[in-house]
Amino acid sequence: MINYNPKDWFIFIFRFSRADTFRKLLPLMIGIGIYSGLIAYVELNFLNLAESQYIRNVGMMHSVLGFVISLLLVFRTNTAYDRWWEGRKIWGGLTNTSRNLAIKVQACVKDPEDRKFFRQVIPSYAFALKYLLRENEDFHEIDPVLDLKREKHLPNQIAASLFSKVNALHEIGHLSTSQTLALQQDVHALTDHCGACERIKNTPIPFTYSVFIKKFVFFYVMTLPFGWVFSMGYFVIPVVILILYALVSLELIAEEIENPFGSDANDLPIDQICHNIRKHVGELLS
Repeated sequence: MINYNPKDWFIFIFRFSRADTFRKLLPLMIGIGIYSGLIAYVELNFLNLAESQYIRNVGMMHSVLGFVISLLLVFRTNTAYDRWWEGRKIWGGLTNTSRNLAIKVQACVKDPEDRKFFRQVIPSYAFALKYLLRENEDFHEIDPVLDLKREKHLPNQIAASLFSKVNALHEIGHLSTSQTLALQQDVHALTDHCGACERIKNTPIPFTYSVFIKKFVFFYVMTLPFGWVFSMGYFVIPVVILILYALVSLELIAEEIENPFGSDANDLPIDQICHNIRKHVGELLS
């Protein structure tokens, strides 16, 4: 995730980061500029359509379609941001649950070895969830005290270990029934956070909806030069490029943030959150 000062807005105009859509769209913008120039050249020099009122009125279609596209893109961007923000709330809840579980363990568990187990395992749940969501990362940051199987669900294995430990302490009399229930409640909450993250990751925007927006934007931009060239001449080239950049950038931004658990520049700072959980739990149970 990119950290920035929102008050330094003037600097953003001249700054191009790795996540900037301008870099990604530059080849497409050049291609559309060449395409618009060819359309303008042919219409102005060969087809002699300057007196035709029919082709001039194509711009009326773009006025109506532009309003429709703007509504679609606003809905698309808002939907993607809602997923991003919900993911942030889930990881905030995971942080609070980990802290609460560590606080309860600190108060209820007295044996140093048992507290060491929780100090190692509680942060490992966050790292295991991160690796589950990203799929392509090794789980080397999970504490080796856990004998985890890569082919199995990592967070479930850790949650089962926590639950088994709490139950074992209760059976030998180190935890009362009320203390056991309090700790089990937080272990259950960890699983709830995992399920919520999986729901976001495994339920993308419907395929038909996403494809329709891309096709709609493409045909809208490709038909712009036909009607605008008579009133703008060759100035239609930068205008079409600017419109393409604005419309497609919104779609690219929505695509990037609709899955907030990856490692893109604008995704959630999951690595930082995991290390903060490990730090806070370690402070509580040291």
